[in-house]
Amino acid sequence: MVSVDFRPEVPAPTSDTFRSCGVTLAALGRVEAAQALASSRYGSPRAVHLCNAYTLSLALRNPRFRQVLEAGDLNIADGHYVARVGRRRGHPISDVRGPQLMLDTIEAGLASGMKHYLYGSSPNTVRKLAANLRASYPDINLVGVESPPFGDLTARQSADLQRRIRAAGPDIVWVGLGTPRQDRFCAAYRDRLHTALVPVGAAFDFHAGTKRTAPVWLQRIGLEWAFRLASEPRRLWRRYLVGSSRFVYGTLTDRRREALDRRQVEYDRRVLSATPATGPAAPPGDGSAAAPDRISLQAERRQLTERRQPSH
Repeated sequence: MVSVDFRPEVPAPTSDTFRSCGVTLAALGRVEAAQALASSRYGSPRAVHLCNAYTLSLALRNPRFRQVLEAGDLNIADGHYVARVGRRRGHPISDVRGPQLMLDTIEAGLASGMKHYLYGSSPNTVRKLAANLRASYPDINLVGVESPPFGDLTARQSADLQRRIRAAGPDIVWVGLGTPRQDRFCAAYRDRLHTALVPVGAAFDFHAGTKRTAPVWLQRIGLEWAFRLASEPRRLWRRYLVGSSRFVYGTLTDRRREALDRRQVEYDRRVLSATPATGPAAPPGDGSAAAPDRISLQAERRQLTERRQPSH
């Protein structure tokens, strides 16, 4: 859905960011993340991604999905274990949970009359969600509530959605389509809807009351995943058992991956500097001195993304 070519070279972490599984994340805690989202205004588009361990495990496995996240405007560390990675890398951030971030942002935007739009889940769930939010926040400015059709939108459905969003003028659209579909939607529709798009997934079900949320004490010690797994084992076992293993592997190999990215950048520079000023560049594999480096980089990248990860 996103017409951006994947490039392995990515920006190095700054004092305000850190990397996990090859994805750059903003070093924002709960309060800072809510403030950042509450500053959203219609007419200033941005794609926000809440990156939990499962999201990052998908990015580790799928370079194109990684590029979807890297092309976003704001990637927030979502969940206890991703925040823990940030803390171990020098950022004293508090845990952020998508469902709580949604409520924090709504509360922070009440005084300014921030406009919210709900897009996702089933018709029954999104109606319950809207009713519960209006009951909890009587002053909430909820300008749109809809459940999308199953599957990708047709050209006509896409045009209709754009007209509805344009008429409502929301400052933020909360998207509940499930990972990775919701992240791809936010990337594809960022410049079509002209507003902030924030995927929050299960928050729709939790706040609608259609699914139980883990007790606070389990959330605080990082065991919310165990509660959810026990609640829906057949649906979530792969996400938590396989996905979590990939996340751990990705975290442990981040430094090696970053070193590989730097080598890739240096290799690309050498190839460009050796390219004649006129005429097409010769393939670096035809006896070129750069060919061994290219082969080595490809082999190491395959090893990091395929060979040593848990299989399905």
